[in-house]
Amino acid sequence: MIKKVLFWTIAIVFGIIIISSGVNNTLDPKENREERSEREPRTENYEFYYVTKVIDGDTLIANVKGTKTTIRLIGVNTPEVDASLREVECFGEKASREAKKMLFGKQIRIEKDSSQGDFDKYGRTLAYVFLKDGTFFNEYMIKEGYAYEYTYNLPYKYQDQFKKSQDVAERKEKGLWEIGVCQNF
Repeated sequence: MIKKVLFWTIAIVFGIIIISSGVNNTLDPKENREERSEREPRTENYEFYYVTKVIDGDTLIANVKGTKTTIRLIGVNTPEVDASLREVECFGEKASREAKKMLFGKQIRIEKDSSQGDFDKYGRTLAYVFLKDGTFFNEYMIKEGYAYEYTYNLPYKYQDQFKKSQDVAERKEKGLWEIGVCQNF
């Protein structure tokens, strides 16, 4: 009799362990939520706008609720390409081409930062730009070496993140940071 009780006790405990481990691995809502968020970016509750023109690596025009809106990226600066304003700077054309490839005709969402105000001194909307696939465009340009971190006046929301991304680009010698690319940069 004691052997039967011991057998069934062990069997029940073993069964509970097996069932519990299976439930934790497959039904834990927190784990499923995290996996889902990595696979597919959440796009609900956001408004997306089409990019109608890319001016250069840090400025674009989007159709925001029927209005052509010029957007200047917060925390990012790319070398200049408009020769009428000043000399075309090293790597400016590459940064501009990359921005056009990534943004033109695509849907974006914009995020403003109250620490920076709504507009710059030229009347451009200041914003962070995210592509519909979840790519954080401002950071992408820095991380890939097309741009450098730029603090205009006050610290901004993603400043530490952008500075770390620039450090990575510099260490990996990407884009602007490639040895010999821009001697005077």
